[in-house]
Formats: sequence, structure tokens, C-alpha cells
Amino acid sequence: MSKLTEEQRHNDRMKRTKEIVDQRIAEAQQQQGVFILLTGNGKGKSSSAFGMVARALGHGQQVGIIQFIKGRMETGEQSFFTSQQQVDFHVMGDGFTWETQNRDQDKASAQSAWEIAKKMLQDESYHLIIFDEMTYLFKYDYLELDAVLNAIKQRPKMQNIVITGRGAKKALKEAADTVSVIMDEKHAFKAGIKAQKGIEW
Repeated sequence: MSKLTEEQRHNDRMKRTKEIVDQRIAEAQQQQGVFILLTGNGKGKSSSAFGMVARALGHGQQVGIIQFIKGRMETGEQSFFTSQQQVDFHVMGDGFTWETQNRDQDKASAQSAWEIAKKMLQDESYHLIIFDEMTYLFKYDYLELDAVLNAIKQRPKMQNIVITGRGAKKALKEAADTVSVIMDEKHAFKAGIKAQKGIEW
């Protein structure tokens, strides 16, 4: 087969691909904020969410962030994004649940965080809201899932929501517009390599 024929075959494929993509773009004309769920046992859920924070800031948008679990160690994302004028960053946890070993304390922290979250969900000045590690609160019954989903449903039309965390419940997946399940094939920690500053926190 000649090089010219290979190039033509490639060009034909790309032309068909472009037609399909253009058609999908033309059909997606609804204007509204989206609810994104990042779950699964793999590394990268919070990292993906904070990538969207950087993207939103690049467009001059206002961002609200609540970290529901990570509270005993200052993370790189907290250090960086709290210095950004357009970010409202709250760390409400007292550490991972296996560290606190205090259900009442964890539940009270979750409720305090949710009070702030509810106000964000009623404020149209927030273009993007991140609820980091929120799925655990439903697993341990620290928050009522139906109440949270109802508040998300009633939020301002153009507001975008991202929830991260493992073990997302079925109702949470069904309510989200976009669901990404992130899985591990390999993880350095399981091979005995220590967690790294700038990578894990």
C-alpha cells in the first residue's frame, strides 16, 4: 500500500470522526451547571477535582472548597488555593476516621461542614464547589444523603458541583451528571513506598 493511500485512509477516518464530534457538539445545547462524582478506590479523585479548581480560576470564576475528612495535615492544595482571592477554602475534618476513632466528634465536624456547604449551594456567586471526601459521610451516616441531594438539586442553575470519595452510594451515582470511577492497577504505597509530599498531600 502506498504512503499516499495510507494518508488518504487516515484523512477519511479523521473526517468521519470530525463529523461525529461536530454533531455531538451541535446537539449539546443545554445550558446548566453539572454535578460531577469522582469515586473508586484509585488515586486521583481529589487531584482531578483540584485540577478543575485551577481551570475555573483561569476563567476568573469563584470557587468554594470543603474538605470533609482531611483535617490534621496541611496539604499542598490547601496551602496553594487558600492564597487565591477567588477561593473560599474550608477544612472541616479532624483527620481520617480511623485516626480520630470518635464517632460523635466526626459527626459534629461533618454537620458543621454541611452548614457551610448549604450556604454555598444557595449562593450563585460560586461557579464551582468541591466537596472533597464527602462520600464517606454517607457511608458512616454522618449526613443524610437525601437532604444533600435535594440541596444540590435546588442550587443555582449554572453552579457546578464536584463530590469526591470512595464507595459512592447508588443514589449519588444516579443523581450525578458525570460519574468517573477511578481504579488502581498499581499503587506505589502497596509496594512499600512512602507517601510523597506533592503527590499524596
